Amino acid sequence: MNNQEIVSKLWGLANVLRDDGITYQQYVTELTYILFLKMMKEQETETVIPEGLRWDDLVVKEGIELKMFYQGLLLELGRAKNERLRLIYSDAATSIDEPKNLEKLIKSIDALDWYNAKEEGLGNLYEGLLEKNASEKKSGAGQYFTPRVLIDVMVKLVDPKVGERCNDPAAGTFGFMIAADHYLKNKTDDYFDLDPLQADFQKKEAFTGMELVKDTHRLALMNALLHDIEGRIDQGDTLSANGKWMKNYDVVLTNPPFGTKKGGERATRDDLTYETSNKQLNFLQLIYKSLKDDGSARAAVILPDNVLFESGIGAQIRRDLMNKCNLHTILRLPTGIFYAPGVKTNVLFFTRGTKDENNTKDVWVYDLRTNMPKFGVRTPLTEKHFDDFVTAYSAENRSVIEDERLSVFTREAIAEKDDSLDIGLIADDSLVAYDNLPDPIESAEDAIAKLQQAMDLLSEVVEELRAVEVEENE
Repeated sequence: MNNQEIVSKLWGLANVLRDDGITYQQYVTELTYILFLKMMKEQETETVIPEGLRWDDLVVKEGIELKMFYQGLLLELGRAKNERLRLIYSDAATSIDEPKNLEKLIKSIDALDWYNAKEEGLGNLYEGLLEKNASEKKSGAGQYFTPRVLIDVMVKLVDPKVGERCNDPAAGTFGFMIAADHYLKNKTDDYFDLDPLQADFQKKEAFTGMELVKDTHRLALMNALLHDIEGRIDQGDTLSANGKWMKNYDVVLTNPPFGTKKGGERATRDDLTYETSNKQLNFLQLIYKSLKDDGSARAAVILPDNVLFESGIGAQIRRDLMNKCNLHTILRLPTGIFYAPGVKTNVLFFTRGTKDENNTKDVWVYDLRTNMPKFGVRTPLTEKHFDDFVTAYSAENRSVIEDERLSVFTREAIAEKDDSLDIGLIADDSLVAYDNLPDPIESAEDAIAKLQQAMDLLSEVVEELRAVEVEENE
């Protein structure tokens, strides 16, 4: 049994809990509590868990005794001395009321093929579960879930290096940082090619982040732990003073939340130059401010279309971005890839300059949105869809690339349009067909004429029928 099959089985267990009124998000959280204990046993790292509160202590209990023990276990682990363990189980409480459902869930997990799961990687298994939750429309978790293939492409192009400090200020389940860690592990034989100090840095300091939602933060902590990452992952609002510790990074990779702050409130950070209630504009500011000004620090950020064209404060922030950074590439993403219809997004790639003025000279735009398939379950987004973009991005001289989706705009041309970055979309084939339509007035007049002919014909038929009726009555 491979990880994909195990994920399907774990997800199928959600049916067991439907009678308890458990939502999909609650189910994933509940699974996190239980899977953590099982995975610690499988990885032979149970020493972080106090004796008497481990998997073998849990799996032998049944019925009411099991439920009471499990409730007490969650409470005790939320007070554990180990900080990461304590954070995972902080304020943890079970949503399962029926003891037999809890028992079935635990015994079903215990019966899975954990040997093969370990071979493929327990961290990969857990990520698969999170992605499954995101792809389940009823769960609501995937409205802005970043597809793994897109994360991998962004990581590959930003190209993090060993020894660099990487950050995600809107960490979610820590997917970007885990992908960056995986990228570097593949290049260094799981860090065995590094000296002990370098390896220790990668494990404990290289990857950091912050997540606002407590349950999502819990998932991020477990996800990081299963990938042997111990970097700082705080729970809190990045747009408040709590997020000011995130600065001087070499790499930022992120997909900030969409929308405005609750009640239209503005960010409470006092280090943002421009005040706005737009979350993405605030995140964009703090991201380019959090990069080292050494000329090599870089970021790839997913942002919705409105950030590209919003006037007023939006234009001022874009202007500041292009001054302080070299905004060299914008990728216009396909619609529908975030499990939410109609969401239009982009990836902005930029590098922090050594000075604060005139760092952007040209902006290259790649349109991966227009004339693309409708992505979904039947047509999943794959790495192959990004091949031409990766080729264009990586070219030493982009001007020699012959690709209608690739275009370039000078900084002066962008300035003439109020610094709008809503640029570079190619002609939509579905609209081109309308170019050859006849004049609408002529079409309307023609339609009226045909309708009039039809009415005249019907009138004649009616008159003939009346004449026949009169003859028959005579």
